[in-house]
Amino acid sequence: MTTETDSVRSQPGKSFKGLQSVTSNQLDAKAVYDQAKVFIAAGKMEESIPMLRMAIELYRKEKKYDDLLMVQNSILRIHAERMEYDKINQIKEEIQDLVLKEGIKLSSKTYYVLGVCAAYKNQVDLALDYFQKALTNALGKDSKEDMVYAISGVTLCYVHKGRLEDALSEIYNLKVFFEVLNLPELKLNTQIINAMILRKLNRYDEALDVLWSAYEELKSPDTKMFFYSLLYNIGATYFYSGNKDLAKVYLQLAKRSIDEFNFKRTAQDIDNLLLRLGASDTQFDLVINEAEQSVREKTKGHVEFKNQFILLDLLNLFVKNPGKVFSKEDLVEMIWGQEYNPSVHDNKVYVTIKRLRKLIEPDIDKPHYIFRGKNGYYLNKAARVLLEN
Repeated sequence: MTTETDSVRSQPGKSFKGLQSVTSNQLDAKAVYDQAKVFIAAGKMEESIPMLRMAIELYRKEKKYDDLLMVQNSILRIHAERMEYDKINQIKEEIQDLVLKEGIKLSSKTYYVLGVCAAYKNQVDLALDYFQKALTNALGKDSKEDMVYAISGVTLCYVHKGRLEDALSEIYNLKVFFEVLNLPELKLNTQIINAMILRKLNRYDEALDVLWSAYEELKSPDTKMFFYSLLYNIGATYFYSGNKDLAKVYLQLAKRSIDEFNFKRTAQDIDNLLLRLGASDTQFDLVINEAEQSVREKTKGHVEFKNQFILLDLLNLFVKNPGKVFSKEDLVEMIWGQEYNPSVHDNKVYVTIKRLRKLIEPDIDKPHYIFRGKNGYYLNKAARVLLEN
């Protein structure tokens, strides 16, 4: 007989709503966490976060605190990519409260996750101290998996401190562990760090070999957490090696592929290099992709217009006629295809303009794009807009 939990394990596309309908007695934390990781790999962060939170609560009830901490680590990665540092602080406080309230011992994983929090906030010395404590604890318990996590943290701190040869030595240690441990995500992350070190040492061919090897190990481009990072690092390696043409190819591919909200930190790295290449669309305030029904705003990043056809039509009308004033009568006729009736359409136009501003304006109280004139609405002529097909 197939249980609901078995169904959760076997259906990677099952939504969180489906999980919510199941009682806690029918679910186990690992099944929920495994499902969340599928969504993370596909870049579906909004769907993964409630699952991760559910897994945390289930692990808390089971008093499996080391597993709980690894779920917290997954949430940290999401907040770090989104550059949500206030939420990273919140997780650190949650961990400290857990230690105090539950009276749990400071394990290797506790130190590791605290180190991750510090590293994401660029507190490198503090992070290194936590990672070294994590390693000491792991060695004392002879936990090879914990050793690998701790060493990976130490390695990254060495990179940030410029201790590149020390970092390469730790990479060698990690490779030995990966021969006997199946930790594919950590292995991919280590390969990216390895390439970063080699690039900093001007060993570009070796760095590219490592990156292409990692790329081949990806199961599919749907593994977005690593796919974007690999594209960026391949482009960056070509850039620093002097091959600007290939750098432009891979960085522009990364730019066009990336979800700029959920991968904000990587997107900014991509933009910075494209700007140095003179090939970045960051020179534009708005980049409109009609085919994908999306917009990139220079401050807000990626903005979805999926199934919001009226708003997209309205935006297109404005950007194709910058500075031209459209009266309410014009908008009703051109957008809705109806004859203007004040009692029907005045509020509709006002609400629709407000919804559009809310999506694209960095500050809705001080519009930069959609202005209101004496006789109607128009696009700011100074706005730099790119229409992508």
